[in-house]
Amino acid sequence: MQKKLIKEALLKGIDLTPLYALHNFGCLRLAARINELRNEGMQIETILKPDTSYATYTLLIPTNRRK
Repeated sequence: MQKKLIKEALLKGIDLTPLYALHNFGCLRLAARINELRNEGMQIETILKPDTSYATYTLLIPTNRRK
């Protein structure tokens, strides 16, 4: 269920952080769910935040599909 909610959020263009995932999906292991989605073929970018210990995840959309 968490993976489905995370996938839906990414498809809506929401950039996900571990704190967002915890509050909105009850997910303590966002990186693991992201890995599962990547294994299913989703292109998800990891952006490491400077001076922090967490990353933000965003869905990559091919440039020919961007508005």
